[in-house]
Amino acid sequence: MMPEYKISIEIRPDSKQIDFVDKQLQEFNVGKIGDYQYTPLFLLLRDSEKKVMGGLEGFIGLGWFHIATLWIAEELRGDGYGKALLLAAEKEAVNRGCLNAYVFTYSFQAPEFYQHLGYEVFGELEDFPLGHRRYFLKKSLQKKPARFDTLEK
Repeated sequence: MMPEYKISIEIRPDSKQIDFVDKQLQEFNVGKIGDYQYTPLFLLLRDSEKKVMGGLEGFIGLGWFHIATLWIAEELRGDGYGKALLLAAEKEAVNRGCLNAYVFTYSFQAPEFYQHLGYEVFGELEDFPLGHRRYFLKKSLQKKPARFDTLEK
């Protein structure tokens, strides 16, 4: 006789049960790809009085740099500070062994900003949220060797 299993919807799940499920998946993943962990990368943009005017939060793991948050104070947008933060973060990610970077952004945020800096859209969701799109972008952080036919003579 087969055991009977039931699915329950947990409104306020016990943190021990959440940890158990997370640990089981992590053990499975480690069995397939080896030990891994994500390390944080955090950069801040400060004014002369040390007030935070922007920041980037990311995570590094498995050879990838994930940009989780990039924010610049409204009065500084368009002045190159976002680009400077992102390029500094990419440089540090490369120093820490990353080969690639990825980010998720919305149509009302700045997908063009990332595309201008070499990120390519590899996926999008329509109506996420309703009336907008969510974009998934990636970029190789490896320097591409110059092609022979493009070298100046």
